[in-house]
Amino acid sequence: MNDIRRTILWVIFGFSMVLLWDKWQVHNGKQASFFPSSTTASAPAAPASAANGAASTSSVPTATTGGATAAQVPGEAARVSPAAHERVTFNTDVLEVTFDTLGGSMVKTSLPRFKALDKSGKTFVLLDESADRVYLAQTGLVGGDFPNHKTPLALVPGDRTLKDGQNELVVRFESPDVGGVKLVKTYTFERGSYAVRVQHDVQNTGTAAVAPQLYMQLVRDGNPPPGESSFYSTFTGPAIYTEAKKYQKVEFKSIENNKVDVEKTATNGYVAMVQHYFASAWLLADGLKRDLFTRKVDNNLYAVGMITPLDSIAPGATQSVQSKLFVGPQEEKVLESLAPGLELVKDYGWLTILAKPLYWLLTLLYGFLGNWGWAIVALVVLLKIAFYWLNAKAYASMAKMKAINPKIMEMRERLKDKPQQMQQEMMRIYREEKVNPMGGCFPIMIQIPVFIALYWVLLSSVEMRNAPWIGWIHDLSTPDPYFILPLLMTASSLLQTALNPAPPDPMQAKMMWFMPLIFSVMFFFFPAGLVLYWLTNNILSIAQQWIINTRMGVPPQFNLPKFK
Repeated sequence: MNDIRRTILWVIFGFSMVLLWDKWQVHNGKQASFFPSSTTASAPAAPASAANGAASTSSVPTATTGGATAAQVPGEAARVSPAAHERVTFNTDVLEVTFDTLGGSMVKTSLPRFKALDKSGKTFVLLDESADRVYLAQTGLVGGDFPNHKTPLALVPGDRTLKDGQNELVVRFESPDVGGVKLVKTYTFERGSYAVRVQHDVQNTGTAAVAPQLYMQLVRDGNPPPGESSFYSTFTGPAIYTEAKKYQKVEFKSIENNKVDVEKTATNGYVAMVQHYFASAWLLADGLKRDLFTRKVDNNLYAVGMITPLDSIAPGATQSVQSKLFVGPQEEKVLESLAPGLELVKDYGWLTILAKPLYWLLTLLYGFLGNWGWAIVALVVLLKIAFYWLNAKAYASMAKMKAINPKIMEMRERLKDKPQQMQQEMMRIYREEKVNPMGGCFPIMIQIPVFIALYWVLLSSVEMRNAPWIGWIHDLSTPDPYFILPLLMTASSLLQTALNPAPPDPMQAKMMWFMPLIFSVMFFFFPAGLVLYWLTNNILSIAQQWIINTRMGVPPQFNLPKFK
């Protein structure tokens, strides 16, 4: 290109392509790559549900044949009298879990190590069944009139708190004889773990062989998580993983419109409900056949689950199925250790290949520094060192442009009435001075995917939650309460603009000043950790540009705007 005007147009074109790509992703039911819109906006909001009634209205999956999961929802079940069931709470060092004896379902999980996003100081709640939210983990049997999550179960007496010196807490529920079958659910909590071992014992108490199917499902409303900012909301909804199709997110809207295309039958994988920082997932051992399903159920609730067939059970015999229920934060190393592909619930989008090593390096730095804020600063410093020569080429090109800028301005003024001759003269100056107007853009554009990947790492990492940096920054996952970091970021962006060569065209020069101001506005709503990384990058870029300009004999000077 032979004109700085075309350079600007190329930058605008590139940014437009990024925006178009995002829109294409959304159009195809995928998450936007950089500034995602809320994934739940198009789904109907879940109405308020009575605490004792919501569980009884969730549908039971119908038995399946030929490997196809049935999605028909039976009519609403009769309400169960509150006297027929109760809620019981159990505590470990990392979980406070409430069960409903109606079905032995998990209806509330509090995570004492995490605080709510609404600044109330209360403990964060993931699963919940209240007047405003429905998010449950349910299991039961289908294939006949067998115990399911609407069947009142009896709690076997035992400890309700994980005591000092204990490593396990066992919670057991037993069903009555229903259709010649008795179901025993045993939840085993381990110290320090968010993964609960769940064993289902199916006892044939009748006189004929039975072959029921066990279902495990997660049911929740389609509302965004409480306290989440709609400005940078991440994916919320079901996800299914199989070896064949890998990780697939399912929009609530797709379930609503019956346009879900996922693996229906597999012998591996898991089902999950995902939201920002946290997830729940049902895990079965590989080798067990399972039918996977997603669907809309009663009261505008959405379900994801799997059904596994049991072998024929002779009279008096018992068959057991081992599984795990994960309910907790998206800590990458923990997820990797639980099941293949489970770490993908921490979604980095299409830049996972870059984001994973960046996260690994960030955690390594945290191990040395003991502070996530300083780890972010150190990571940006290392990235600037890694890209030093690319940046040096970009700033050297800008310095050359700045050196010949007076000559270009004089020529444009002299030939302003002869545009064709002006272009020819500009090409001659660029050729003689060995300057490429695009030389400052390409090295920077190459780095953009890396910094977008780092954006996703910081946005997705639960470690940023409630993590302090210095002074007034007590939580890197929430916006700066006093807007100090965003203001510093804005000032650094304007300083960078002032150090760059001013475009010859006055209108372009004005736009170069407006763009950082407009871009900076969104940083007032971003988490402090994201703003910190961008501010650090700006400061290091300014320092490098200053040094390179000085070495090339082009004294740094500020090109202030002229708005006339």
